[in-house]
Amino acid sequence: MGSLIDRERPVRFTFEGETYRGFAGDSIASALAAHGRLVLSRSFKYHRPRGALTLAGQDANTLVQLPDEPNVLADARRLEDGLSVTGQNYSGSLDHDRDMRLGKFARFMPVGFYYRAFYKPRGAWKRWEPLIRRKAGLGRFDLDARGGYHDKAYLFTDVMVVGSGPAGLSAALTAAEGGARVLLVEQQPQLGGSLTYARFDIDGRRGERLRDELVSVVARHPSIRVMCDATCNGWFTDNYLPVIQGRRMFKVRAKECIVASGSFDQPAIFRNNDLPGVMLASAAQRLMRHYAVKPGRRAVVLTGNDDGYLAALDLHEQGVEVAALADMRPSPENPALAEALAAAGIPVRAEQTVYEALHDKSLHRVTGVELRRIVGTGDVAGQGQRIDCDLLCMTAGYMPVYQLLCQAGGRLRYDDEAAEFSISGLPAHLHIAGSVNALHDLDRVSEDGVRAATKALRALGHDVPMPQRSAPAPRRVNHPWPIFPHPKGKAFVDFDEDLQIEDILNATRHGYRDVQLVKRFSTVGMGPSQGRHSALPTARLVARATDRSVSETGVTTARPPFTAETLGHLAGRGFDPFRLTPMHRRHEALGAHMMPAGHWRRPAYYPATDGSLVRERCMQEEARLVREKVGMIDVSTLGGLEIRGPDAAEFINRLYTFGFLKQPVGRTRYAVMTSEQGVVIDDGVSCRLAEDHFYVTATTSGVTNVHRSMLQWNARWRLDVDIANVTSAFAAINLAGPLSRQVLETLCDGVDLSAEAFPYLELRTGHVAGIPARLLRVGFVGELGYEIHVPSRYGEALWDRLMEAGAAFGLRPFGVEAQRLLRLEKGHVIIGQDTDGMSHPEEIGLGWAVNRKKPFFVGRRAVDILAAQPQKRRLVGFRLPASSAKPREGQLVLEGETITGNVTSCEYSPTLGAVIGLAYAAPEKAAPGSQITLRVDGGQEITAEVVALPFFDPDNTRQEL
Repeated sequence: MGSLIDRERPVRFTFEGETYRGFAGDSIASALAAHGRLVLSRSFKYHRPRGALTLAGQDANTLVQLPDEPNVLADARRLEDGLSVTGQNYSGSLDHDRDMRLGKFARFMPVGFYYRAFYKPRGAWKRWEPLIRRKAGLGRFDLDARGGYHDKAYLFTDVMVVGSGPAGLSAALTAAEGGARVLLVEQQPQLGGSLTYARFDIDGRRGERLRDELVSVVARHPSIRVMCDATCNGWFTDNYLPVIQGRRMFKVRAKECIVASGSFDQPAIFRNNDLPGVMLASAAQRLMRHYAVKPGRRAVVLTGNDDGYLAALDLHEQGVEVAALADMRPSPENPALAEALAAAGIPVRAEQTVYEALHDKSLHRVTGVELRRIVGTGDVAGQGQRIDCDLLCMTAGYMPVYQLLCQAGGRLRYDDEAAEFSISGLPAHLHIAGSVNALHDLDRVSEDGVRAATKALRALGHDVPMPQRSAPAPRRVNHPWPIFPHPKGKAFVDFDEDLQIEDILNATRHGYRDVQLVKRFSTVGMGPSQGRHSALPTARLVARATDRSVSETGVTTARPPFTAETLGHLAGRGFDPFRLTPMHRRHEALGAHMMPAGHWRRPAYYPATDGSLVRERCMQEEARLVREKVGMIDVSTLGGLEIRGPDAAEFINRLYTFGFLKQPVGRTRYAVMTSEQGVVIDDGVSCRLAEDHFYVTATTSGVTNVHRSMLQWNARWRLDVDIANVTSAFAAINLAGPLSRQVLETLCDGVDLSAEAFPYLELRTGHVAGIPARLLRVGFVGELGYEIHVPSRYGEALWDRLMEAGAAFGLRPFGVEAQRLLRLEKGHVIIGQDTDGMSHPEEIGLGWAVNRKKPFFVGRRAVDILAAQPQKRRLVGFRLPASSAKPREGQLVLEGETITGNVTSCEYSPTLGAVIGLAYAAPEKAAPGSQITLRVDGGQEITAEVVALPFFDPDNTRQEL
């Protein structure tokens, strides 16, 4: 006993201000149970005392508060020395909750009462909502708490096995022995599943022996990777499986997946079945075997299957007096169990049930039960027998852990004779084994694991024979109707939401006959346990109330995640491989401060002349250099796409908004791409190298999607073109500034760089420092400039030669931050920063880039519709004095109390001596000279002047030199 605890390592912690002692490996709930402390929290609606139900983190009864984390499952969270724990959802104290009186008004708060009570008069809900949420609230979140480190990683395996019970262990071992790489994922801290706590025979040693035998082999097998304390939290197409372990989310891709997730022990439904001390039989067994804690002194066991008899024997062996076992059936399937209980002096009450759990005034613990004889489906005799006890263990049957399988498209089918669900309709490469597959005999469960693994191996191409099935009689484990209403109510179907039998029936009386609608009206299954123990009784109640079968009624849809995910797991640092440009080592040697840009690492800025690495100082110094002399920036990350073939011009013309059919060879043209919805999704430059050859640039982060779109569209159009993503094939440098022509002339061979011979927006091919190059005269930063594209192997050589040639002219490199400031001064938008998922050309000032004469381009119809509608916002330039607070990207533009837009870009411009930016504003505020209100840090509101774009050199005289 006590397989999870280390008695050599005591741990001290506090609960509700009192100090307790446990051992390393204890959960909060098990350590408190060892001290006789059962009340852990209060229920959601009626604030009833609640204690552990499953001892496996499968219910909301154990939600507690930690200093920096709410809604922690006390039966799943391991103890830490010095941990401070409090209960949740009470007014006053946990033991004396003033809001417990709400239970006396239950008849005035029927299911869905707030839908009908607080919708009028108009606006009433706004007054009632804060009170209702405060009374039914959960934990308290500390807004000052700092989240811990979280990250993500990828795993690839041949076979992933979910669950390490007898089926999972057998499946993992069979797959590994057959030559597959296996990942075995177990949600609990140790391997074995039910083998670690359940009893499988009268002797009580069979499960322990089988576990030792399987685990010892699995743990040593070189082809099996074991992950305990890990949860497979969803199933996605092609066996894409997120697994959460500690603070890391593994993104697993498995060729074959075997789900051996087991089944959930199910409660019986009777009056006061939520009292502390009323728990599932499997919870009592976990408490004894995992933590060496005796769950009570005097127990009653309520069962609908033979497992209740085995649990009673476990309790008896551990010194718990079993006052009675109430079997809802006429007799056990295995007569030897009744003989074993008789030998142990345990009375068996056949065809009886618990009609009511008794309690003291505080409801802090069960004090007894009233047993009554079952006389019909859900009906009991008029008189019963009281038995005193401080522990009630119940097991009414099992529900398969179906969530992952239904996420994969599996279908649940209910067998009315066996009173059990089975699962079918699974996709290829997904298999099930064990009790989730409606098998409960230990031998058949293990065999089913072998069978599933063999099917997985055969799907992987291994030539292995299918094992023969044994055919013992199937075990019946589910009682068909363990639901016994009481005239005084408090027979709980959903412990999370305080929903009773009458609540479910009332939902159907209101016309909600579909179980999905019952869920939404009553909130059944919407709590933290997500229907693990309420789905089956709800389906039964709705089926009876609507005169349908349980199979026709079904259960509510299971969606990922399987358990709650923290935002840290979703947002934590991911495995994010990045790419380096051919000149990356040169940037490192210059001490550049690097930043992510799409999948690349780029220099944000370089140290200032005095060695400073302050962003604003470095950025502004670099920007002045480009405006006054010359600078160069590595633009190798720009996307590059080669379009070749007789239909190249037609293809480009269909994809981009401008006209490209008549684009002259040797000319460049600005290219804007829109989606079918008319939204701007990318931009770049189209360069026509020959009649049948275009070189098109795309944004750093958008080139992959642009390339994919090109391939998809041409699969439909079938034009005679070849499309290649050549981003990695080229390195590129933008040389910009009034002295850039002079620098380039010292290196350029065979290309006349004069303004007359090589005007703005044209391109040439030639050699720079002996390196074959494509030269583009473009002006993203608003200065005389040249983009030089060379084969990537020559990137470093080109960088070095330009640095050498430019030394005499004061040339220095500049980074992305300076580039963004310079382009902002020119009013150039950055797709993805100054645009969003609704930005169309007209509202961002790119209407001039749309050819209205050509008959078609992708998104043409939507662009025309949007252009014809009254605009709701407009991207404008604004200006503030240098002394003003600088707005940050994303901060709001207001018109009174109405939000009309947001800031997209903003910086201080040393060239203009002012703060400038771009923002979305109401159309009536778009005219130069208008005033817009910006809300900045601290809630301060400042007024900015709308100005015409561009801010700098409106006649483009500098870039057209």
